[in-house]
Amino acid sequence: MIRRSGTEGPHLVDRHVGRRVCEKRIALGYNQTDLGQALGVTFQQVQKYEKGANRISASKLWDIARFFGVDIGYFFEGLTKAAQPGMAEDEAEPFVHDFPATRQTIEIGRLAPRLSSRQQKLVVDLMRELVEEAAEAD
Repeated sequence: MIRRSGTEGPHLVDRHVGRRVCEKRIALGYNQTDLGQALGVTFQQVQKYEKGANRISASKLWDIARFFGVDIGYFFEGLTKAAQPGMAEDEAEPFVHDFPATRQTIEIGRLAPRLSSRQQKLVVDLMRELVEEAAEAD
């Protein structure tokens, strides 16, 4: 069984599933202790699940899905076939994992679709400008 995808660190699928757990937990207003208590594990274990450092067993993923009220498939949404070794590349972009899941990034993602296309473009332009200013300041 292949644990890593050629680079050091947790496997892409483990990171993706952990990221989806983290995003859903934050979106529902739970902290890691709440989820840990529901699963019968410590908040440190939840941290490891969310980072992908520890794989989530099928039974724990089932429990997490029931606690959050989502289907198991929710945790795999956005994961492309191209992300899996040996699979043909797909047209879809792979899920990006290089930014922190915070309450703010999740809220931005949740609110953005409610804006018109013009408003979304303005927000993206503003965010790009802020990022550029921050890069220049560094």
